[in-house]
Amino acid sequence: MKRSEVNRIIRDGEVFVRQHGFFLPPFASWTAQDWENQGPQAREIAQHALGWDVTDFGLGEYAKKGVLLFTIRNGSLENLRAMKGKTYCEKILICGVDQLVLHHYHKSKTEDIINRGGGDLEIILHWADENGRFQDRDVSVSCDGVERTVAAGGKVVLTPGQSITLEPLQYHQFRALGKPVLVGEVSTVNDDANDNFFYELVGRFPQIEEDEAPYRLLMTDYARYYKHGAAPKAGY
Repeated sequence: MKRSEVNRIIRDGEVFVRQHGFFLPPFASWTAQDWENQGPQAREIAQHALGWDVTDFGLGEYAKKGVLLFTIRNGSLENLRAMKGKTYCEKILICGVDQLVLHHYHKSKTEDIINRGGGDLEIILHWADENGRFQDRDVSVSCDGVERTVAAGGKVVLTPGQSITLEPLQYHQFRALGKPVLVGEVSTVNDDANDNFFYELVGRFPQIEEDEAPYRLLMTDYARYYKHGAAPKAGY
């Protein structure tokens, strides 16, 4: 992806988030220079991979297959093992109309996907087998405390305010219908580097062509600009 495209996506995303009455933390608006001037007190943001995240899954078709994310808070696997400190994660995502977040599952993470406003959100569900293939069996999920069961490859559509709980090994692909959707995600600790398993052979983080200066840093940019332990820890 070109940096100019990433910059445009984030600018548009900031407007969309504000339009829906959602407010991001102060570091969401830090510039590259702000990051260069930060001291060690900001280390948690970098090491836990908080902040902006844009991906086209390495396919070069962001409008069709991609998503804009912002990680608001995230703990570590160490926290989760000790059941102490931040054992959770929260993100906000923006899904464009018919823009696919491709089939993937997690082996460790349980997550709630929440439609926080806009259009409807369609989620396609499968169970993964031990080899990462689709299983041909029904999928049961909790939607706001109400159990729902669909056939393999079936869909659940969330209207604004509704949510779904996804367990480990449940494949999910989603897209916005009719209008873009502001999507919330609340989960156990998130480990993007090791706990995303895609059905297709795709990449998680894009290669950036630097055709202009960054408007906001992506979490993968921190190592270049932040001087106090920028590299995310293993498992954050």
